[in-house]
Amino acid sequence: MSIVQKARRSALRALTVSALGAACAGALPAAAQTANTPDRVVYHIDQAATQATKGLRNIRNHLDVSPETEIVVVTHAEGVDFLMEGAKDPKNPNVDYSALVSALKARKVRFEVCEITLKNRNLKREQFSLDAEFTPSGVVRIGRLQAREGFAYIKP
Repeated sequence: MSIVQKARRSALRALTVSALGAACAGALPAAAQTANTPDRVVYHIDQAATQATKGLRNIRNHLDVSPETEIVVVTHAEGVDFLMEGAKDPKNPNVDYSALVSALKARKVRFEVCEITLKNRNLKREQFSLDAEFTPSGVVRIGRLQAREGFAYIKP
């Protein structure tokens, strides 16, 4: 190996080590900053009869332990049913979903209903609780929350 090749190799190693050091140093503040930001979670409900009561209980427990967590509940298909006015748990008719949803909404939980579901099921916005918000597509919303906004995914 010539002196020029050795010098190039040595310079390349030094540059690589320097770049790695800078990358690691840059990553540390980002990791520390992430540790100080609240968790962000999307709960996915597509079957109210089997997921709504359990999901609402999970969310309440989640916030009891970690009250700063940002939670968005995205519903589509039959999952939207528990957000309709007057909806009750089919297994326990004494459970009124609107009271549970309102209590969680007061804790800053967002509930979103898929507009594609509204169209496919001939439903109107007026049939839903005032606590419900609407999103053009439930599955697109879930994907974006995960991929672009860093939300963890939970399906009760």
